[in-house]
Amino acid sequence: MLVRQYFFLFSGLGILSLFIVPQFWPSYAWFALLIVPYVLVGCYDLFVSRSNVLRNYPVIGHLRYGMEFISPEIRQYFIETEHSGRPFNREQREMVYRRAEGKPDFQPFGTQYDVEDVGYRTASHSLAPKVVPESEARVDVGGPDCKQVYNASRLNISAMSFGALSPNAIEALNKGAKLGNFAHNTGEGGLSRYHLAGGGDIVWQIGTGYFGCRTKDGHFDLEMFADNAAKDAVKMIEIKLSQGAKPSHGGVLPAAKVDEEISKARGVPMGEDCISPPMHSTFSTPRGLLEFVALLREHSGGKPTGFKLCIGRKSEFMGICKAMLETGITPDFITIDGAEGGTGAAPLEFSDRLGMKADEGLMFTHSCLLGIEKREGIRLISSGKIVTGFDIVQKLAIGADLCNAARTMLFAIGCIQAVRCNTNTCPSGVATQDKRRMRAVVVDERKHGVANYHAQNIQSFLDLTGAMGLSSPEELTPRHVWRRTADEVNRTYEDLYPFLRRGELLDGSEIHPQYARFWEAASADRF
Repeated sequence: MLVRQYFFLFSGLGILSLFIVPQFWPSYAWFALLIVPYVLVGCYDLFVSRSNVLRNYPVIGHLRYGMEFISPEIRQYFIETEHSGRPFNREQREMVYRRAEGKPDFQPFGTQYDVEDVGYRTASHSLAPKVVPESEARVDVGGPDCKQVYNASRLNISAMSFGALSPNAIEALNKGAKLGNFAHNTGEGGLSRYHLAGGGDIVWQIGTGYFGCRTKDGHFDLEMFADNAAKDAVKMIEIKLSQGAKPSHGGVLPAAKVDEEISKARGVPMGEDCISPPMHSTFSTPRGLLEFVALLREHSGGKPTGFKLCIGRKSEFMGICKAMLETGITPDFITIDGAEGGTGAAPLEFSDRLGMKADEGLMFTHSCLLGIEKREGIRLISSGKIVTGFDIVQKLAIGADLCNAARTMLFAIGCIQAVRCNTNTCPSGVATQDKRRMRAVVVDERKHGVANYHAQNIQSFLDLTGAMGLSSPEELTPRHVWRRTADEVNRTYEDLYPFLRRGELLDGSEIHPQYARFWEAASADRF
C-alpha cells in the first residue's frame, strides 16, 4: 500500500515539474496527457472512494467493476447454453424471435432437453390425430350477469403498464393485438392514449392506485371509471389484487418519470411520486371484493368483470369462494398469476420467496370452483411464462380456459432480456421513457412481430391438441399431460395433484385433507 502511495506522490511531483520548468513541456507533453488522469483517478481512489477494493487497488480496481458491469452480457453471449439462461433460455428467446419474424422454427437433430430431468413435461399423443378447427382458438368470456360477452382468443397480452413500458412498446403491442384479433391488458398504470392508438381490444386493469379512475386523494372515482369503461375498445375489466412478481407489495413510479402523459393517463400530479398502495381502499373483505366486481360490471354496461391474483394463503381464496355462495355474486373471469411471472422490477425477496407457482395456483383455483359448483360461467386465465403452444395446452389441461403472455410478447417487439427494466436504460427501447432509446421500437414494424408470434403459437396449440386425438381444447384434462418425477417415472397431473370433486365442499362429505383445513379457516368477511 505504501509503495502505491509513493508512486502516486512522485508521479504528481513529476507533473508539477512540467509547469515549473517550461522547457520540459514539449518533450513531455504527451506523457502528461496520459499520466495526469491516471494520477487524479488514483488519488481519488486512495483518499476519497468508499470502495474497499479501489482504496487498496487504485485505478486498476476499476477493471474489476467494469468486468462485473458487462458480466451479464458475457454470460448471455458466450457462456450461456441453449437451456441454462434465466428467466428465459436462449432456445425460448430464439423461438419467439423466429415466430415474430414469420420464419420457420423447425429444430433439426432432435430435442436438446434431457428428457429424464425431473420436471420435464410431455403430452400423450394419439394414433388417431384430428384437425382442430380455428374456431376452437377462441372462447366466450361472460357469466350470467354479463351483458356484453367477449369472444376472446385463447392467448392474449398480459398486464404491462404505460410507464413501465415505453409509448412505442405499448402502441406496437396494441396494434399487434388489432392485427391478430386478440386482447391487450393495460396493466395497472391507466388507460393511456397509446393503449387506444392501435384499435386493439383492451382489458382495462384497475389496480390499488385506481389510475385512470381516481379522485385527487387516491380513492376510486366511479364516474370517471364509467366514462373510460364505456369506450368501445374496452372489452373487459380486471381488478388487480396482486401479481406474481411482487404479491402484496405496492409500487412507486419516481417523480422524475411522471411526465405530462403519464400524469394524464394515471390521473396523478406531475412531478410527484406515483404510489400504488399494497391493498385496495375500496374494499377489505372477500364480500367487499365481489360487491366491487358487481359495481364495476354494472357501471361498465355489463362488460365481463373479474379479478387477478397470485395465490398466497389458500384460506383467503376459499373465503372468496364462500363469499360467492353467500352473496350470489360471481366474477366473469379470474386471472391466476404465478410467482415465476413479472415484467417489471420488484424487491428481490418478493420475487424469489413469495407467491405460488402458476400451475399450482391454477389447479387450486380450478379445484375450489369445482368444489363449490361455480366453475361454469367463470373463465380462468393463466399467466406466468407462457412461451409455446405446448404451454397453452398444459395450462388448459390443468384448469385454464385461456392464457396471457407478457415477457414473450416483449421479445416479439425486440426485447433482448437485458434485465434493465427498472433503470430507464433499456437498450432495446422497450422498458424506458428515454425518447432517444424508445425510438428503436418502430411501431409499424414491430406490430407484425406481435401478430406473427401470436398466430404461430395459436396454430401450434391447435396442432398439438389435434395430435393428442382431441377435437377441442375443452376435452383437455390433467390426465393428458405428464411430468417427470424424482423417482424416474412420468406421472400425469391427475396422479400428482389432488382435485376436488364437483360439489365436494358443499355436499357434507369428507373433504380432501389438503383442502379441508383451509376451507374451515376461510371466511367471507375477512382476508
